[in-house]
Amino acid sequence: MPNGDAVKTLKPNDSLPVGPLPLPDKSDPHHALWLLLETVCDPEIPVVSLREMGVLRAICEGEEGLEVVITPTYSGCPAMSQIHDDLVLLLQSTGLQASVLTKLSPAWSSDWITTEAKLKLKSYGIAPPHACLQESNSVIHVQPRGRQANNNVACPLCLSVNTTQTSYFGSTACKAMYRCLNCLEPFDYFKPY
Repeated sequence: MPNGDAVKTLKPNDSLPVGPLPLPDKSDPHHALWLLLETVCDPEIPVVSLREMGVLRAICEGEEGLEVVITPTYSGCPAMSQIHDDLVLLLQSTGLQASVLTKLSPAWSSDWITTEAKLKLKSYGIAPPHACLQESNSVIHVQPRGRQANNNVACPLCLSVNTTQTSYFGSTACKAMYRCLNCLEPFDYFKPY
């Protein structure tokens, strides 16, 4: 599903959508469930929802009822068990009969992170993937993967690209640790995948 298309309820043999997912409109039969699931945040980055991070991929009509489909940011992500448990608890607490399935294909991509989530990451002090290079009027301008100027990552605090990587791994394996050489603050950079 291309970016911006409406979310649809999938059948078991349908392929999962790729790209960032918008919230479905009110005409979607599972609109209320999407809104409910929007309250579950990434346990490692509590300012973004699972949908905004691209982890929540679909609501499917399965043989035994509704299935909520999630995809890990990378294989072996330790947060996935917490994400699964958070979703199961939410569904149980509301009395909804739905299961949570983890699907590895198609593989998650940082391209699935919504623009809103990238802004939230930056506000939270994490440089979003693909190097946030500048900001104007709350809009971030991002260069495509592989085209970063000098591989510098913009500091989420002062926006300087005068930064250096201090560790390939940051607070989690999906982030790298950087330090701004202008404001001298350390920060995480969400690595592009």
